Amino acid sequence: MTQPRSGVGATQEGRATWTVLQLVLWSADYLAGKGVEHGRLDAEHLLAHALGKTRLQLYLEFERPLKPGELAAYKPLLLRRARREPLQYVIGRAAFRDLDLAVDPRVLVPRPETEALVERVLAWARGREGLEALDVGTGSGCVALALLSEGPFRRLVATDISREALAVAASNARTAGLADRLELRAGALWSPLAPDEGFDLVVSNPPYVADAEWTALQPEVRDWEPAAALVAGPSGLEVLEALAEGAAGWVRAGGLVALEVGLGQADAVAERIRRAGGFGPPSVGLDLAGRRRIVTAVRG
Repeated sequence: MTQPRSGVGATQEGRATWTVLQLVLWSADYLAGKGVEHGRLDAEHLLAHALGKTRLQLYLEFERPLKPGELAAYKPLLLRRARREPLQYVIGRAAFRDLDLAVDPRVLVPRPETEALVERVLAWARGREGLEALDVGTGSGCVALALLSEGPFRRLVATDISREALAVAASNARTAGLADRLELRAGALWSPLAPDEGFDLVVSNPPYVADAEWTALQPEVRDWEPAAALVAGPSGLEVLEALAEGAAGWVRAGGLVALEVGLGQADAVAERIRRAGGFGPPSVGLDLAGRRRIVTAVRG
């Protein structure tokens, strides 16, 4: 099948010659040439977004010729993705468990690995009632809002060093109808908390990338996502160690600390929790890909 020579927006006798399927296939090859790993999938998401449709609806229209206005709406989205801007930033949305979240360069794109962190916490919380939780480094609010929507949490405090990130989390909380149970505070680690506060759960997906690893990350991450939410310092363990050492001072008896960690960091974080004291033996859980990425411990 011959494609128009000049690419997206090419015309023949003043009329667009692209069908939905032709454009998806051409865009998939174009994105692959730019180093995008899942070019076909991303092209479908982008075109569905440009047309105001779901991907399923797109499949039902594969043979439909596209109108010039539809091509005009799609082209800038495709070019942004070709520059390796994350797909979620281009369309402004990210799926996380049952949530549809607004995301932009003020916050990290929620990862599937973090869904496993939420699942681990929900398994611990099952059968309990009226829990209070602290989410350190909330970003888009994905963890906090998933716990509020799916778990037995009556109140959740979510913190972040970035006020811009907190603005995104606040917007997502309002959209999800959960703002009345979420309290957002600015500050690093334990600084936003009052001395007498305590929680049934402290959960965090903190920065855990080492300084030297930053330049080797994919362009979608290195060039677009906020470095402060990813890079912890020379070892990558700096924030995780501070969380492991201080969590016992904020978790109530019988409560849980749950941390997402980087590859190869689980044993070091578990050992830091042991040495800090106050918790039972730490447990290491797997992410969706079977990697050791979640460290939990119950307060004694």
